[in-house]
Amino acid sequence: MTTPHSVDFFDRQFQRQIAEGEHALNPFERATLPHLRGRTLDFGCGLGHLALEAARRGCTVEALDASASAIAHLRAVAARESLPLRATEADLRDRTPEGRYDTVVCIGLLMFFDCASAWRQLAALQAATEPGGVLSLNVLIEGTTFLGMFGPEGHCLFEPGRVRERFAGWERLHEAIDSFEAPGGTTKRFLTLIARRPLAA
Repeated sequence: MTTPHSVDFFDRQFQRQIAEGEHALNPFERATLPHLRGRTLDFGCGLGHLALEAARRGCTVEALDASASAIAHLRAVAARESLPLRATEADLRDRTPEGRYDTVVCIGLLMFFDCASAWRQLAALQAATEPGGVLSLNVLIEGTTFLGMFGPEGHCLFEPGRVRERFAGWERLHEAIDSFEAPGGTTKRFLTLIARRPLAA
């Protein structure tokens, strides 16, 4: 199977971060910290900074990512600290979460899929969230002009209003749109939405 462009892009980035000892949580991960509890799925965990912090706080964590370097690093740290964390290398474009989770995290992943796949996976992540559980979502949105990390496999810049529509009936715990300068005078625009699934009737 051909490795998608975005996986190669991030695998190189993760290798550099490991070599340079970069382990800080990004702003989106920090926003998620107060909402971590119970059985936790980190779907597209990257180097696993948030997954490790969740496990250190007592969560039982399932961490998935397509980067072999990231997963190897995460497994090593989890083993060294004897953490309740299972890390698995997986192509997440068509991966369906198994079972339900108290917390589902998907930060900086879905925009690397074509839009049909991205929306399908968002629905699967919502279905994998326990009633009363929390889903933390972070995606690039319309207005983003930095496109260098996307490959020919396709990508999806989300429309914020449409994302909100998908969370109708959920309790929104946190919502923010953040813009960051990127190389070549371009911009990255992110939507972070953290919401609680309604309890079953």
